[in-house]
Formats: sequence, structure tokens, C-alpha cells
Amino acid sequence: MIMSAILKSEKFLILGTLIAGAAFLSEHLILESGQTASLIAGLCLIAVIIMVSLRVAHHAEVLAEKVGEPYGTMILTLSAVLVEVIILIMMLSHTSSPTLARDTIYSAVMIDMNGILGLAAILGGLRHGEQPYNVDSGNTYIVMILTGMGISMVVPEFIPSHHWQVFSVFTICSMLLLYGIFLRLQTTRHSYFFSYTYAETGDTEHKHHGSTAGSVTALVIGVVLIGILAEVMAKTMDRGLTGTGVPPIVAAILVAAISASPEILTALRAALANRMQPVVNIALGASLSTVILTVPVIEIMALVTGHPVQMALSAPQTVMTVLTLIVAAINLHDGETNAIEGATHFVLFATFVMLAVMGL
Repeated sequence: MIMSAILKSEKFLILGTLIAGAAFLSEHLILESGQTASLIAGLCLIAVIIMVSLRVAHHAEVLAEKVGEPYGTMILTLSAVLVEVIILIMMLSHTSSPTLARDTIYSAVMIDMNGILGLAAILGGLRHGEQPYNVDSGNTYIVMILTGMGISMVVPEFIPSHHWQVFSVFTICSMLLLYGIFLRLQTTRHSYFFSYTYAETGDTEHKHHGSTAGSVTALVIGVVLIGILAEVMAKTMDRGLTGTGVPPIVAAILVAAISASPEILTALRAALANRMQPVVNIALGASLSTVILTVPVIEIMALVTGHPVQMALSAPQTVMTVLTLIVAAINLHDGETNAIEGATHFVLFATFVMLAVMGL
């Protein structure tokens, strides 16, 4: 009976295991079948990766509920970033795009801060009006994101090419130091910045049940499966998109969207339950983690291979990033969100999508 319940609840992981094995064994056959077959296979694998990611997020939520805030949100965001880094590394090893890493980090920030936060504030605001959260969390996240993106993705535009290795080392050290200090203060002295006490909302149907050991095991299995699926997906998508004229940023958006998909569901559930603090923690925490944890991984890869990675944002991306952070700083200055503020972020998200379609 117990085994039957486990098999039923973990059907996505089981299906992912079967498909990962089949994809790994038939990889060469798919690639040799032509561009169309490769593209279809790549899209199917993306769907499977999202299914497995949902289970990874579920077990991360189980662990998050057991440890409470702020550790809970930290587990959620780190699991999402881990999925993103794995997929990104696989994609980088099978693509010639010099801007994939930069575009992925930029896309993740746009999806998290404008897409997730915007949609959650709209839906939550329409149902509940103004929704409170701890203003200190919003302010802290924004200034950290601004610093991280400024150092790692704006300043590199002005660094001479012959100094790239020195600045890469500096960037790695800066990001790790920044996150280390942030993590230390988030979990000790300033842990209250990232929590908010809500009255009982009756939102008990989304409580997750499960053992710690079981969730850790399933989470590890899910991450390994994502790595295998992403390896094959990267090859099939590269084969399927070659010569199609699709803007290079589309691949980056796919990577960012896959890792953000579980966060979207979690954030929307929290907003509809009138709990905006988890939304702020997830949307801004994921953006921060993506910037200051993914950048060091990419820079280390560049140093090891001896080939610099283009991390400097393009002019349109820089403008969109600055606009997003300014709007977020203004909207999140008073400890309450509403549908109007959500609409401003969602319009910025729509602008991001339009620019991507235009190849900018």
C-alpha cells in the first residue's frame, strides 16, 4: 500500500527515469533523423525536464516547510538555481553562442522580478487588495541584485580584453563574498528581514507531507535526471534550431523558464492565499541567487578553458535591467503590493518578451 502510494506520487520521476534512459540510448538515432525530428525530441525533453523540476521543487518545499523561514526560501531558490546551472552547463557544452550564459541570467531576472512578481501581485491584488510583506526584505534583495549585476554584467563592458582573466577572478571572489555575507546575515542577525507574521488564512490544502530522508533522496534523483535529460536536450535543440533564424536569446529563455516553472506555481499559490512575503522571497531571492551563484560557475569554466565568456549586457538589456530595478525599488518601498504595481512589472515583462522576439 505504501509502495503503491509512493509510485503514484512519484510518477513524474519514474517517467523521467524511463525517458532519460530511452533518450540517452537513442540520442544518435534522433540526431541522424534530421532537424525536424531533433527539434521535436528537444521540445519533448523540455516538457519532461519541467515535470521532473516540479517534483524537485515539491521536495524542496517539503524540506522548506520543515526548516521554516528564512531557510525554507533559501532551499527553494538554491534548488531552482541548481537546476538552472546544470541545464546551462549542458547547453554551453553543445552550443557556439557566446552570450548564452549572459542571456540566461538576464532572462531569469526578467522572468523572476517582472513575470513572477508582476503576475503574483496582480492576481493577489485583485483578490485581496493591498498585500503586506516585510519591507526590509525587498530593499535588501534589490540592492544586492543591483550590486551583483552591476559588477558582473555591466562593468565588464569597460574592461580591456587583455585583463579579462584578472577581472574574472575578482568577479568570482566578489560574488562569493557577497553571497557568503548575505547568507550569514539572512540566517542569523537579520533573519527577521525575510519573514512576516500572517493571521491564519486557512490555506492548509497546500501543506506538503513527507519524510526528510525521502525528500532529500528524491531531490538528488531529480537533479541527476535533469542533468541526463539536459545533456540530450542540448544536443537535439542545437541540431533542431541550427539555421532556423531563431534569435539566440530564445535558448536562454528556455533555460530560465524551465528552472522558474516550479517557482511560478509556488509564488502564485502564496499570492492567492494573501501571503506576499514568500512571493517576494522567491522572486527576488531567485534573481539574487541566479546572479551571484551562476556567474562564478560560468567564470570558473571560462578560466579553466581559457576562453572568455561574454557577460556584459547589451544596451537594451542594460536599460531593461535598470528600469526593472528602479520600478522594483519604488514599488517595494512601503511594505505592501497591489495590482497596479504588479501591472507595471508585468508590462516590463511583456517588453522583455517583445525585445526577445525582435532579437534584441
